[in-house]
Amino acid sequence: MTLTSVIYSHNLPLHMARTRKPDPKLAALEESGTVNPRPQDIDDPAFTDSEFFDPRDLVQVRYEMLRRVRVEGQTIADAAAHFGVSRPTFYKAQADFERDGLAGLLPVKRGPHGPHKITDEVMRFIEEARAIHAGLEVQELVDRIAGRFGLAVHRP
Repeated sequence: MTLTSVIYSHNLPLHMARTRKPDPKLAALEESGTVNPRPQDIDDPAFTDSEFFDPRDLVQVRYEMLRRVRVEGQTIADAAAHFGVSRPTFYKAQADFERDGLAGLLPVKRGPHGPHKITDEVMRFIEEARAIHAGLEVQELVDRIAGRFGLAVHRP
């Protein structure tokens, strides 16, 4: 029995039998963290009437929004509205672009960017402790750091 005959014998709509192919661009955007979280908020004609412009591509959306103001003279209020962002978000994108170029339009992950508990002073303490006490266990070192600096560090 073929798949088609199963579909028709069970009165299933043909479209239910088809599985969607993965979208490689969407997968790449997700992997890079550059998916626009609100593509449905964009009503700019270039993004709604074109296959080239992709409202899911956050960097493309931000760049085109800035270009509309700088090159085409669109007002900031209109550009922000058509691209689904607030004016403060527009100004931030503008400042980021002016400071860092296209890289400034990439989303920045929130939170600490690197070790924030292990200061230079703590690192010196670790190096000295390991030099003086060659067989020092990791947990003992963690305990010493807690006692000296009041820091709760975790084992790697």
